[in-house]
Amino acid sequence: MDVIHFPDEPRPASWRHPVLALGNFDGLHRGHVKIVERIQRGAGERGGTSVVLTFDPHPPRILRPDKAPALLMTKAQKIEALARAGIQGVAVVRFTREMSQWEPETFVRAVLVEWLHVAEVWVGADFLFGRDRSGNFTLLKSLGAQYGFRAEKIDPIRYKDFVVSSTRIRRLVAEGRVDEAGALLGHHYAIDGVVVEGAKRGRDIGFPTANLATENDLLPPHGVYATTVSLDGTVYPSVTNIGQRPTFGDQKATTVESHLIGRSMDLYGKTLRLAFVQRLRDERKFPDIETLQDQIAADVRRATRLFDRLSV
Repeated sequence: MDVIHFPDEPRPASWRHPVLALGNFDGLHRGHVKIVERIQRGAGERGGTSVVLTFDPHPPRILRPDKAPALLMTKAQKIEALARAGIQGVAVVRFTREMSQWEPETFVRAVLVEWLHVAEVWVGADFLFGRDRSGNFTLLKSLGAQYGFRAEKIDPIRYKDFVVSSTRIRRLVAEGRVDEAGALLGHHYAIDGVVVEGAKRGRDIGFPTANLATENDLLPPHGVYATTVSLDGTVYPSVTNIGQRPTFGDQKATTVESHLIGRSMDLYGKTLRLAFVQRLRDERKFPDIETLQDQIAADVRRATRLFDRLSV
């Protein structure tokens, strides 16, 4: 899959008649997948190339950084997920404050027409673009007719009683409702990171943990979670604590510590993907180490029963 950046890199010559999905695609949730499937179908019908256009940084980080949301994916995770979904190309627009002042037609002409030479563009029903978010689908369709490309939209996707959106999923993750977030995503919410050295207290009490340093923005709130750890293509059931280890009383920074159930592995320096399946309980301070050990053992038993049902 080719990845190009605006304005630095030209469109590859191999991109014929690009059929484009336009948006932020944070989380690559069920709604995004519908757009992806539609452009793949359109590219197949035209003998063209399926392309996703996204923005980096996320526009709110430039326009209102104090209110910008924590994102569900890093740029690398998003590109990996799009490649896994079978997208043939990703066009990343480097978003700047100057670009935020472009009129909608300027964006369409410079990016969609002159840079990408699009044949077809698909957006979500609520997609807005251009200065003060003044461009909407009606304007995009009109500009498409003017510049020679087709513009279409996908109506909101519902899962059970809810409209699927990145905003709703972020809120669920931030509230610790990771199972509900996973249902809307269509996959478990996951973070990536490198295992770093910790205090080794988990090993001392019989439950060795991998301490994860991550660049992901959004962590679920402090607590204990049933999780999975993916390493080199293998998925391991695990229990993860996010928090400050209050029983030990000397930890101020938030840590992410995962215990692989039934496994003892040297993971230092390894890159892992940690997926959140279900919240088990709040983090709390225990009166002594023995009580903490008993509770961790109970957490592991509960997670094991859950994974037995899920066949992890």
